[in-house]
Amino acid sequence: MARYTGPRTKVSRRARQLLDENKAKYYDRRPYPPGQHGRGRIRESQYQIQLREKQKLKFMYGVLEKQFRRYYKNSAKASGITGTNLLVILETRLDNVVYRAGLAATRPQARQLVNHGHFLVNAKKVDIPSYQVSADDVVTVREKSSDILPIQHAIDTVGRSVPEWMQVNTNDRKITIDSLPSREQIDTEIKEQLIVELYSK
Repeated sequence: MARYTGPRTKVSRRARQLLDENKAKYYDRRPYPPGQHGRGRIRESQYQIQLREKQKLKFMYGVLEKQFRRYYKNSAKASGITGTNLLVILETRLDNVVYRAGLAATRPQARQLVNHGHFLVNAKKVDIPSYQVSADDVVTVREKSSDILPIQHAIDTVGRSVPEWMQVNTNDRKITIDSLPSREQIDTEIKEQLIVELYSK
């Protein structure tokens, strides 16, 4: 299972946007790009702007290049707007659903919880973080895992608002997917059109 294991704050600094809320205090100390020319004014090419937008989206959802490119190809084949399709695919990953529901403090933690088999989808165990949920799916925490510390701590401390496209019952540890999200319901600060332009070259 491939995943990024490098310095997380440096990625946010390079992207010029906080991408990991757990690293906010470190990002605030040095909110400029890393390196000796980080504070200087560097004229950016259109390619550099497009590439940075893609790297931001990959890092936010914990996806590496090969998988991201496959997501893009699937988005381009599907009907509708390619950029919106790409965001919907990323939003409906099981690890992101767990994160959005507030059952994990961060996406990496949600990925680990799913990978360790703590969640069921429609009463069947799923331990693949990239599993795509669909409308009317029901995600629940396994009975043996309902009171484990990471999930309980996230419920008690994370004040994240639940997206409109899902319902969450924290007492029953239950997530119900009402529908696939629309672009307006995805609060990710990404200009997805730049990513489409990058891959369209």
